[in-house]
Amino acid sequence: MTDLQLRQVNENVYAVMTANGDHVGNLKRIGAIWKFKAIGYEASGEVIPGGGPLTDRHNLALNAPSAEALNAAMTAATKPL
Repeated sequence: MTDLQLRQVNENVYAVMTANGDHVGNLKRIGAIWKFKAIGYEASGEVIPGGGPLTDRHNLALNAPSAEALNAAMTAATKPL
């Protein structure tokens, strides 16, 4: 998934959205590091912290909130070692 977009919630949180508007996580500032926090949803609408389509990238760290940096890190995280 490389078409992720950021929508600022406040100075420490950005919602991470797919190109079609699905909320798949948040980028949160924790100290000086920005961490991706995956989010999924049950069919009933219940939130699943750490779940969803990007659960394997939960806690991915970035230096700054940037859609370009997030997309690059997500792509790099999917490459086999």
